[in-house]
Amino acid sequence: MKIAVYCGSSFGASPTYRQAAEAMGQALAARDIELVFGGGNVGLMGTVADAVLKAGGRATGIITEDLQTKEIAHPGLTRLEIVDNMHTRKARMSELADGYIAMPGGVGTMEEIFEVWTWGQLGYHRKPCAFLNVNGYYDRLVDFVDNMVSAEFMRPHYREMVTVHDQPELILDAFARYQPPAEKWVNNDR
Repeated sequence: MKIAVYCGSSFGASPTYRQAAEAMGQALAARDIELVFGGGNVGLMGTVADAVLKAGGRATGIITEDLQTKEIAHPGLTRLEIVDNMHTRKARMSELADGYIAMPGGVGTMEEIFEVWTWGQLGYHRKPCAFLNVNGYYDRLVDFVDNMVSAEFMRPHYREMVTVHDQPELILDAFARYQPPAEKWVNNDR
């Protein structure tokens, strides 16, 4: 199994974020789950990869040519793929991964997890998505998504596609039980 982890290229304001990244890497390696990530050696993404590798796991990085020097490509990965642009990077990560987890991060993290969540709704894949809610980082986002359901811009079963937990192990347990909903637009579903 391979899991894509999206997260910040910085460490954030609290050491708790770095500790969570280490815990995520350790949890993946303990279950023999390969990490798929952006390939950088910076911030939380570098921390997750380091923790996976230190625990004897495997880590595959996908990085663009221009970000290879900006994000400083991680030198010790199991495999590093260098691609020409962000569209190819995201598509390749999606292709390799069996599930997707967003840890704390910025707008790039949001864009990546929302894209794969949307792809799941549209039936482009049948893989689980999750938010690792470190220190309540995603509380307001979850409230906003729940508001989408209340306002009837999202069906409840599409909201349920996404797991939200504060512990990596609980997310991985949920992934093992994941059952995708019917594809959007099937049986007139919106």
